[in-house]
Amino acid sequence: MDRFRALWHYRGFVISMVAREFRSRYLGSLLGSLWSVLNPLAMIFIYTVIFSRIMRAKLPGIDDSMAYGMYICSGLLPWTYFIELLSRFPNIFLDQAALIKKVNFPRITLPVIAFLSSTINFLIIFGVFLVFLAVTGRFPGWVVLAFIPLLIIQQLFVIGLGILLGSVNVFFRDVGQFLNVVLQFWFWFTPIVYPVTILPERARRLIEFNPLTPLVQAYQQIILYHQWPQWSHFIPHVAGALLALAAGFMVFSKLSGEMVDEL
Repeated sequence: MDRFRALWHYRGFVISMVAREFRSRYLGSLLGSLWSVLNPLAMIFIYTVIFSRIMRAKLPGIDDSMAYGMYICSGLLPWTYFIELLSRFPNIFLDQAALIKKVNFPRITLPVIAFLSSTINFLIIFGVFLVFLAVTGRFPGWVVLAFIPLLIIQQLFVIGLGILLGSVNVFFRDVGQFLNVVLQFWFWFTPIVYPVTILPERARRLIEFNPLTPLVQAYQQIILYHQWPQWSHFIPHVAGALLALAAGFMVFSKLSGEMVDEL
């Protein structure tokens, strides 16, 4: 509760830092924040039009020329959201070392700033994707709201894991480098660019241990089949996300007092 009160007290600082980060991303460019729409629009166009129409990539069992592109985008956009935040966390305290040493403020505001910044970026990209689906007559309808609880589960997990890694990385700098290697393998062990059905049985069992596999499959099910997920299947994921969150805050609480001396 003390951390929540501190966050509320420093809400102006958090909002100003998020706005500053968003502006600095497009500072000096002619089109400014319009690039936040043009970039995802170009990516969606490549996957849905180039892959589906020109390369004629097909998704087994679905008679839709754009199904494969929609399949990729529905998994890739939440994955990008996941990896953008997780890859920022290891250096979140190191990058702000000068600020931490000079200004007295709650350290927990830094993960919150990163989370809000990544969330705004994702909402813009995902909004462009939904508009694209609506224009092409493939909008899934109200079932798209199922993305909300799934994304909450995903982000609780990444916040807990990220805070843990960010705290430890202050003292052991190899953590961030190791994470970059892990994320490359993690992408290909997640069924984003391929359906699980094309894999041999042994590989399927291996991929089932990936906590993101059911989430990505649920995203794809919503967009392609317009079906609600089986929520009972995600009870272990909720428990795992809360456990990761608790572990992250415990490690952060233990190490935060020594961060300034280490930085």
